Amino acid sequence: MNKYVFFLLVIFSTLSNANQTAVSDTGDIVILKSDGTWSYQSNENIKEFAEIPLNKKEFNKGKKASFNLKSQVTNSQFSFNPKLWSFEKEIGDSHEYSFTLKGEDLYGMVITEGMELPIETLASAAMINFRSVAPAAKVIHKEYRVVNGNKVLYMETLAPISGVEFVYKGYYFSNESGSTQYLVYTSNGLAGKYKNETSEFLNGFSVQ
Repeated sequence: MNKYVFFLLVIFSTLSNANQTAVSDTGDIVILKSDGTWSYQSNENIKEFAEIPLNKKEFNKGKKASFNLKSQVTNSQFSFNPKLWSFEKEIGDSHEYSFTLKGEDLYGMVITEGMELPIETLASAAMINFRSVAPAAKVIHKEYRVVNGNKVLYMETLAPISGVEFVYKGYYFSNESGSTQYLVYTSNGLAGKYKNETSEFLNGFSVQ
């Protein structure tokens, strides 16, 4: 395992053990802090997701996305090119699967939970968790997309951590089976290099 991958795994381990978010029966986001206290989410976080545009382009999986990986938590499915990507099933509650573009510094992950949430609430909760370890994390782009017939929220997040800028691109989706975050990440300096691989990977998202 190279140092870059190890550093990313440490980050996500920290994310999973930092402040957690939960949703009340009234739909409010509650921040559960590591010291045992809690607070409601600030309205400022919700404002980030107001007036999100819809991208009218069609987004469909590529012809070479021949391997179909099914979530064990939701009815989400992930299709990708097995010649380019390797994957591992994760043990624990932070994420369900992790992915690596073979021989490269591009990584992916699937985070699933059994609760259905408004997509904006799901993305807002994700940003709270980002900022628990990267206080300067910010959304740099967001839009709705229809991917293989399913409406998702696409979001790009820039997160400076320990002097390194990481960029996360992903689809956020929720239905009666639960909620899914399907993410790709790398350093901001390499994001342009992996533009095509990122798009092809994310567009493998579908519902069984």
